[in-house]
Amino acid sequence: MFVMTLDQKGSRRQPDLVDQAAAELDTRAAEHLVRPFQRTAGDEIQGVLDDAGAVLVVALWVARSEQWSIGIGVGTVRTPLPQETRAGSGRAFEAAREAVTRAKRASGGVALSAGEPQGHAAEQAEALLQMLGELERRRTDSSQEAGELIEQGYSQAQAAEQLGTSQQAVSRRLRRGLWTETRRVMSVAAEIMEAMHQDVHQEEDQELHE
Repeated sequence: MFVMTLDQKGSRRQPDLVDQAAAELDTRAAEHLVRPFQRTAGDEIQGVLDDAGAVLVVALWVARSEQWSIGIGVGTVRTPLPQETRAGSGRAFEAAREAVTRAKRASGGVALSAGEPQGHAAEQAEALLQMLGELERRRTDSSQEAGELIEQGYSQAQAAEQLGTSQQAVSRRLRRGLWTETRRVMSVAAEIMEAMHQDVHQEEDQELHE
């Protein structure tokens, strides 16, 4: 299972963003949300997801805002999961807590943790996530707009019409925003994280039959 813990930066100096962010995150996680994003304490949000791709989508959207530290935990959860996200427990919750603490000083504002024997895979996934998070932060608004339309299924010509520009301009924005490279790196990161997720399920099954 994937647990995400988000900690709002500088919350004492700006408005509380928790409720608004939680609602948006629930929408972006969609059908892969096991338990909704919910305020845990103060300026923190926590949610439980079952899909690596959905975790990446949420993490990168949050990273672009630069308003949150993002911790991702991969591991088992104690079942049955309570209805209240903040009441959950297990290794994935513990790993997310450790990760969000490191994320406060990490590249891209994101960190990922998992228990043994997945330490090496977790390091690989975290490195890719941090690179993606930094890229998300540095991408221009025009490149971001073009890329989001392509992600939604628009062709370059359709995106150009939506943005009031030429197809050639959209193509340049996509190249400058490294959108093709981003998709490839996200695919690799998702594969690593999904393999970790499957290993967790196998470990649970073994424990049940011992």
